[in-house]
Amino acid sequence: MTEAPTGGDGGVLGAQALGRALLARQHLLERAAVTPTAMIGHLGGLQAQAVPQPPYLGLLARLDGFTPDALTELIETRRVVRIGLQRGTIHLVTAEDCLALRPLLQPVLDQQLRTTFGKRLAGLDLDALAAEARALVEAEPRTFQRLGAELAGTRPDRDPAALAQAARCLLPLVQVPPRGLWGRGGPAAHTTAEAWLGRPLDPAPPPDGLALRYLAAFGPATAADLQKWCGLSRLAPVLKRLAPGLVTFRDERGRLLYDLPDAPRPDPDTPAPVRLVAPFDNLLLSHADRTRVLPEAYRPRVMTQNGIVLGSLLVDGLVAGSWRTAEEGTGAWSLTVRPFAPLGRADLRAARSEAERVLAFAGGGGEVRFEEAG
Repeated sequence: MTEAPTGGDGGVLGAQALGRALLARQHLLERAAVTPTAMIGHLGGLQAQAVPQPPYLGLLARLDGFTPDALTELIETRRVVRIGLQRGTIHLVTAEDCLALRPLLQPVLDQQLRTTFGKRLAGLDLDALAAEARALVEAEPRTFQRLGAELAGTRPDRDPAALAQAARCLLPLVQVPPRGLWGRGGPAAHTTAEAWLGRPLDPAPPPDGLALRYLAAFGPATAADLQKWCGLSRLAPVLKRLAPGLVTFRDERGRLLYDLPDAPRPDPDTPAPVRLVAPFDNLLLSHADRTRVLPEAYRPRVMTQNGIVLGSLLVDGLVAGSWRTAEEGTGAWSLTVRPFAPLGRADLRAARSEAERVLAFAGGGGEVRFEEAG
């Protein structure tokens, strides 16, 4: 473990040291025996705009004994919800985090609204729009198509899609099940977090807790890393204010890294097992500099131009390939692994074992395939 005094400078951390620290906090060095709720809370949520696989597979990679029903039950009983949060994208978070994080991340949604739909909403009374949209979705969950059409009924000169997206940014809208449930499905229908959870949003959540929780799950990290994860700007003063209670390091390029004093920082030579990381996993999306786990040469092969983030094969702590599933005509899945370079025998066996674990989670009966490396 790398030690540093509270408030002090702990020296330089190389890329492999940063990678091992990240994997330890993500429970990708050793799987955890904690509840799904605890893991979701620790991670600050799981990106979940693609349905239904990524959150389920993200938990599978990190938890021992996890089954699909364990997460489905949490969604159906409203202990976790799907809502637009970090970077303006849909995340699966605990009910408590929904109520605390959504007000804090409102500026992210405001910026998204201005840049994407600002011209189409010019001159519109947004307060009146939000009030009308709230009344509609709290009366009955609605899809954006239906909500936009109804809002355009009183604003016939406006684009229904822009009106619906304005409501999404102005209101804390959660997606209600069966949307996002394993083995089931449904339209993306929305109501407010307050109506769904029966509790108000936190009126004034401070950013300090957000920064500390980020470091617990993703540190050591720069201010730019924190901002990349959540989408907020100007967070360097927050970390500077918290610095007396933190430890600091430098990376090999001299950038200032903040961390929690007691957070795990394993020896850089700690073995890192082969893992299959879920599509859209925040492991790859939560740093301005992703090279601690994703070699830059491989980034375009995992993050496509149309915004898709593929499932990733980790070997020795770094992305070394991609993977994907497909449903066969029999109802079973197949899983195909595409290494970016040839795998050694031990890593190939481990990758097959991880793939078989995913297929067993999905119900078994499928086939693991390996494409030629390259």
